[in-house]
Amino acid sequence: MTPSGRTSPQRLLVLGGTGFVSGAVAREAVARGHDVTCVARGTGGAPPAGARLLRADRAAPGALDALRGTVFDAAVETATLALPWVRAALAAVTAAHWTFVSSISVYADTHTPGQDARTAPLRPALPDDTAAYDPARDPEPSQARYGGVKLACEAAVREAAGDDRAFVVRPGLLTGPGDDVGPFGYWPLRMARGGPTAVPPAAGETGRPLPAQLLDVRDLAAWIVDAAEQRTAGTFDAVGPAATLTDLLAETADAVGREPELVPVPEPVLAEAGVRPWTGPHSLPLWPPRELYGALARNPGPSADAGLRTRPVADTARAVLDDRLGRAAGRRPPAGLTPVEEAALLRRLGL
Repeated sequence: MTPSGRTSPQRLLVLGGTGFVSGAVAREAVARGHDVTCVARGTGGAPPAGARLLRADRAAPGALDALRGTVFDAAVETATLALPWVRAALAAVTAAHWTFVSSISVYADTHTPGQDARTAPLRPALPDDTAAYDPARDPEPSQARYGGVKLACEAAVREAAGDDRAFVVRPGLLTGPGDDVGPFGYWPLRMARGGPTAVPPAAGETGRPLPAQLLDVRDLAAWIVDAAEQRTAGTFDAVGPAATLTDLLAETADAVGREPELVPVPEPVLAEAGVRPWTGPHSLPLWPPRELYGALARNPGPSADAGLRTRPVADTARAVLDDRLGRAAGRRPPAGLTPVEEAALLRRLGL
């Protein structure tokens, strides 16, 4: 550490650097003064200012040959579904510390609350045909296949880097600036319009409050860079504090809303109207199906003990709203109800 308490600049490799998670990691590392190299095709945008870009199509043989002989203090592999890419990077890159961004899709039980990376059962291992997985041909794999590929990538990282140099994080629901696919982004926009606002019911089929748990991508990025600086090793869930959906939506409304009136819609009414749970068009985003109750109520303690710091939901809501009104202006959120659909739903309640 330097006399100021900050870590000396390190040479950091981000396999990616232009996407949602990898871009956040690269920005955080550059902001801390690290020497950052990003590896990407360069077709999805530029890396943050201050980082260098190595253009490479990782599906091509020898894509990372230019990195051979370069020694990095840390490498970060983000959200790839291609096991051959991970193996090729491990073979080509010399790094003192490896981070792999996995997923809570590796768990077999997504219903039971309170689990963590030490207690939750994993999905059965898939055969090695995961090596042939091509995300371009199968952009929406089944959860079992997605989780199986992630598990295979985790194993490859631990085997090559060693348990004492591998930091594996399994994010749950991520959101924040740059999120173009997650269900949370609907709510800041909707709350900002104000007026009667259809929201999911407060309780689920069991009569208990519906769970909600999300993590700002900026907090994940800060944790990953912290781990690279401090050589943190181990396997952890990357999740925020467990909350109820009612409280999360109320915090979002308080942060960005124009006096919205939150109107819980009973499940039978939602079913009659054909409103979908969780995400996608004609949905009430974040309304979880029962099989996801445990995935949204994981134990955040081990991650917090390992250094993950999380910001208030209000901060995330304001940042997502600014992002949607700026960079993503005019682009319909990938999840939620149109104003016409919501008005029709509220009419079923006599509003």
